[in-house]
Amino acid sequence: MLPEVHGWLRRRTSSASDWPLRDLVAAKGDTTVSVVLPARDERETVGEIVGIIRRELAGLVDELVVIDSRSTDDTALVAARAGARVHAQDEILPQLKPLDGKGEALWKSLAVTSGDVLVFADADIRNFRASLILGVLGPLLADPTVVYAKGCYDRPLHDTPNGGGRVTELVARPLINLHWPELAGFVQPLAGEYAGRRSALERVPFLTGYAVELGLLIDLLELAGLDGFAQVDLGSREHAPQSVEALGAMASQIMLAAWSRLERQGKIEAHHTPSARLAQFRRVEGGHEALTRDVGIGERPPMLTVDT
Repeated sequence: MLPEVHGWLRRRTSSASDWPLRDLVAAKGDTTVSVVLPARDERETVGEIVGIIRRELAGLVDELVVIDSRSTDDTALVAARAGARVHAQDEILPQLKPLDGKGEALWKSLAVTSGDVLVFADADIRNFRASLILGVLGPLLADPTVVYAKGCYDRPLHDTPNGGGRVTELVARPLINLHWPELAGFVQPLAGEYAGRRSALERVPFLTGYAVELGLLIDLLELAGLDGFAQVDLGSREHAPQSVEALGAMASQIMLAAWSRLERQGKIEAHHTPSARLAQFRRVEGGHEALTRDVGIGERPPMLTVDT
């Protein structure tokens, strides 16, 4: 690990317990805070998450928005009944051709929120705690030089304390260490809980799908430098594990994100366009069936350049 990353870890890493609610309310001043939950078919968890934020963080959070990403269940209704303002992803900036995935929902949230600081959190978290929001907000409210704060945590899976985060360990972390070693100090580079200043988030593009987190880290590093980042230990985080097939698609999007940034930054000279098709296999009677899916990613431009 680079010496400057070791120094950053000491200076810019804190714990959620370092940021109690009363201190953040006092530090908030005139700063406005928006919390955004991108959600697709998360009726089992989104209502509880919204309820906890509204009850426990009422003096800190100015607006709470759920971006419904084409749910086929009643996620939107559950979220609205719990007290969130709900927007359908495809109804935001309807003049634009719709794109797919989480990154699209997060980018579009910039157009329907007004907070100076935005907090993004996944809507599938089990045993949600308000400290997940407090933790990533803390560094931004306490220090004006921090533009982006990312959570880190243990990822329990099947009674193994850190069995989750397989795409992080097998794909994202090796890519980061190979090509962006300044980012090697992030424990959970793909974490879905993070906060950023609108003034920074509106100046960078957003990759779509599961590529959004890696893209934001790389692009905000160029914009603000490593010392503009902070990391907060949020303890433990539980969510429903995905199938290996789904993780394969996620890994493909992470690799495509890395390719796009390596090419843009002049770190590679591309002689072909990587395929956005992923072939996977499933055993069926008599052998194996090939399943091919589109894992392509899109990109939205910085929101400041868009006529809303």
